[in-house]
Amino acid sequence: MGDVRRRCASVGEDHYADVAAARDATLTPSDAGAVKLRSQGKLYVRDRLALLFDDGTFVEDGQLANASAAGLPADGVVTGRGLVDGRPALVVANDPTVKAGSWGARTVEKIVRITELALREELPIFWFVDSGGARITDQVELFPGRRGAGRIFHNQVALSGKVPQICCLFGPSAAGGAYIPSFCDVVIMVEGNASMYLGSPRMAEMVVGERVTLEEMGGARMHATVSGCGDNLAADDADAIEQAKAVFSYLPGSWRSDPPSYAASAPVRAFDRDLVPEDDATGYDIHDVLGALLDEDSFFELKPLFAAELVVGFGLLEGQVVGVVANQPAVKGGVLFVDSADKAARFIWMCDAYNIPLIYLADVPGFMIGSAVEREGIIRHGAKMITAVSEATVPTVSVIVRKAYGAGLYAMCGPGFSPDACLALPTAKIAVMGPEAAINAVYFNKIAAIEDETERAAYVEKLRQEYEADIDILRLASDLVIDAIVEPERLRGELVARLAAAARKDRTFSARRHGIPPV
Repeated sequence: MGDVRRRCASVGEDHYADVAAARDATLTPSDAGAVKLRSQGKLYVRDRLALLFDDGTFVEDGQLANASAAGLPADGVVTGRGLVDGRPALVVANDPTVKAGSWGARTVEKIVRITELALREELPIFWFVDSGGARITDQVELFPGRRGAGRIFHNQVALSGKVPQICCLFGPSAAGGAYIPSFCDVVIMVEGNASMYLGSPRMAEMVVGERVTLEEMGGARMHATVSGCGDNLAADDADAIEQAKAVFSYLPGSWRSDPPSYAASAPVRAFDRDLVPEDDATGYDIHDVLGALLDEDSFFELKPLFAAELVVGFGLLEGQVVGVVANQPAVKGGVLFVDSADKAARFIWMCDAYNIPLIYLADVPGFMIGSAVEREGIIRHGAKMITAVSEATVPTVSVIVRKAYGAGLYAMCGPGFSPDACLALPTAKIAVMGPEAAINAVYFNKIAAIEDETERAAYVEKLRQEYEADIDILRLASDLVIDAIVEPERLRGELVARLAAAARKDRTFSARRHGIPPV
């Protein structure tokens, strides 16, 4: 009997030892993996999670996934929940030291389960992506089925607008896996390490005969400046996580709640009357205006390197979160292009989904014209932006900072788009087009017929004065086109009051299943 007991105890101890060994294997990288991480300037997956979650709050799911297989701790992905600055959130985090963070069948099952949890409990989810894609050896188990990789994307679409999805892209996001960032609300890419592509440079050369570098194909800077698939660049892993947490600080936990609020602070500068030049052709930086309106150091800009003629981002106004859509006269005169229309539409949809009031700062000559942009589809892209403006039901104030010409007025939520208030600075102008363009369009032949230069200049000036009198902002306020003319020094207080007044507005837009955006 004693021998039997000793053998049973030995077997039990073996089980305990096996479990402990399997668990320990998931907690530290292999020696080779640690060396590779250091050479790339990357953090280990669990060090990344330690930066994300409050101490002691992370609860992991599926830690022993694929424990019976050699060299696949946690099957290459860490999933679970914890508190981020005291607020509950979920995470999916690839471990690049395990088969380059590739997906196996259990990897996919873990990710599907965490997205199902996000749907059930309406919890925000952080995606820490660093993956070489699917393991071809597991393709039958992970790819085609009802709980295959496609289910991840299906669930992400179901989560869109329901809970925030924030992606930190630390390394590659290859092939079908590249769609994970694309379905997230915000994508932060680590410059020098992050990449996103459907086909690798080697595959591009084999299939289409194109020779291209990884950075040219899908590097972080390319996506942040050219494609727009990346929102912001980060210097390293820690910076990316810090930015992700900063974004989260402006967002509610789900579509059912309001964004957080904070202690108010004064703007970094006063809104002096000379901050915005009166002359339409004189450039200035719209960030100076934001610095005079928003709480100090509260503005977080999204996509700053992409379509920079339009500025979008989150800020605080007397401690309350707001979304800002602002033309940037310092870049291309603030004219709207295809990319800036796309940039605005997505941001407006995000603010509306997460109950974030919108402020439009209009200083826009209109949409770009010419054969190049027409071929790019500027009409449908502009319509996409106007669709987003129309559909948004959050409290909204539009401000004509200096000018709003043509369809630019519509795209920046002019009076016809039901803002809760349309305000203007005393020197602002609203018109179908600017004075020079209008005078030349209507009177070109008459002007050309005047041979004397002095007489011609006097005639043009007379036409200009008549045109500007016709579009005078006081006249537009008198005719109830705009709701108020506000001096610069009073604008911040007016915005606070108008948004507060609209806080309990009815948010019904249209009874239907969904619209059909002109994408």
